[in-house]
This record gives sequence, structure tokens and C-alpha cells, in this order.
Amino acid sequence: MDIEQLHNEVNYKAVTSSGPGGQHVNKVATKVVLAWNVQETTALTVREHEQVLAALSNKITTDGRLILSCQESRSQAKNKELVFKKLVDLLEKSSKPVKKRLKRTTPAAVKRKRLNDKKKQGEKKSNRNFRL
Repeated sequence: MDIEQLHNEVNYKAVTSSGPGGQHVNKVATKVVLAWNVQETTALTVREHEQVLAALSNKITTDGRLILSCQESRSQAKNKELVFKKLVDLLEKSSKPVKKRLKRTTPAAVKRKRLNDKKKQGEKKSNRNFRL
């Protein structure tokens, strides 16, 4: 993944944040919305591109763009840094190969113990049915 190329492909837009903050929140555009075209990117390798498309399929819009936003800070510059970091983290997480799940096997000693306990319980119950 080429971070510099990714930086060039990303578009930022500043909008007013939602939530509490009084007059300040209504007049200052501190929320940053990041838009990145996943379909036409050259920042990823072919394998990474396929993995990202598969992993983020529910977050990608119909026109092939990934849209993220950040309004954690009161500073537009800080939100811009945070939203780009969020994008990089998301791409790194989604481009990692998925580990294959290994089937767990029950140890032989545990199986023997369970069967012995069942046998003892059965004998205990059958001994209660003694008739002459």
C-alpha cells in the first residue's frame, strides 16, 4: 500500500459538526468528510485491492467510493489527520489475510473420562433395580 499515492487520491470536505456546542458549532466547519474512490485506486496492489473490496463491500457506495468522517476534535486540521489515519487503519485491517479456522479436537483422555463417568452413572442406576 502506497501511503503517498493514497494521500493524493483522497478528497476532503469540511462541514459543520452535529451535536452540542452552541453557536460555535453552527458557524465553524470542523467535521471532515473523506471520500476515496476504491474502484480506480492505484495505491493498492492487485491482491490488496481484491481483499479490500471484499472486506469493505458493505461500506462502499454504489459508485465505488468509500466515505469516512471525523468530528472528534474542534480543530479541522486534527480531524483531517484523524480521518486519514482511520482510513489507513481500515485498509491495513482489511488487507490482512483471514486466518483459517482450525478444528478443535477433543483429547482422548477427556473422551475416556466422559465415557467412564457415563458407565459409572449407568451402573449406579441399574443397581437400584435389583429384584429377587
